[in-house]
Amino acid sequence: MRTVIAGGHGQIALRLERLLAGRGDGVAGIVRRPEQASDLLAAGAEPVVCDLETASVEEVARHLEGADAAVFAAGAGPGSGAARKKTVDHQAAVLFADAAQAAGVRRYVMVSSMRADASLEGTPEGMDPVFADYLRAKGAADDDLRARDGLDWTVLRPGRLTDDPGTGRVHLAPETGRSEVTRDDVAAVLMALLDEPRTAGLTLELVGGSMPIPEAIDEVAGVEGS
Repeated sequence: MRTVIAGGHGQIALRLERLLAGRGDGVAGIVRRPEQASDLLAAGAEPVVCDLETASVEEVARHLEGADAAVFAAGAGPGSGAARKKTVDHQAAVLFADAAQAAGVRRYVMVSSMRADASLEGTPEGMDPVFADYLRAKGAADDDLRARDGLDWTVLRPGRLTDDPGTGRVHLAPETGRSEVTRDDVAAVLMALLDEPRTAGLTLELVGGSMPIPEAIDEVAGVEGS
């Protein structure tokens, strides 16, 4: 299996690259800066330098040719303003989905965010205005993806991310309630979602929990005997 990951230098992406490469899969990570390439090589991934804010659909599609799956894990990141929430978290996600379809890559997993909502009005009390823009951008990207018939998509919405060691146990469901989850466990769930085509068409929230990841995947996929 070959997977191409947008945002290949992100903390979740690097963990996913190590997991995929560790089991012998081919994996490439799209990064914006050439100096990030060494970290991907150390994770066992092929670095692909491409700026998703300026690239064309055709250029990105060339990087996706021959892939079995695509994962969008890019983000404008902390410290970025509202403008980049739109250009990265929304527009780059749409571009990557367009490119996946153009390249004939059907399996597509989106790393989204809990509470992502394109219809969010204003700034809720106690919320940072830029974070509200982020939630709107992620929600718009999710809506675009879920309207596509040409992709076998899954949207994963993790809770608050931590760097604690993964437990291998999670709560994965259409609605989980707000809580935290380790980046290790998010990466492990992403790999499991890629392996389970019956999770296509689902939008799932993810937090830490008590169910082993394989059982959690089986449950949401409706696998008999789970």
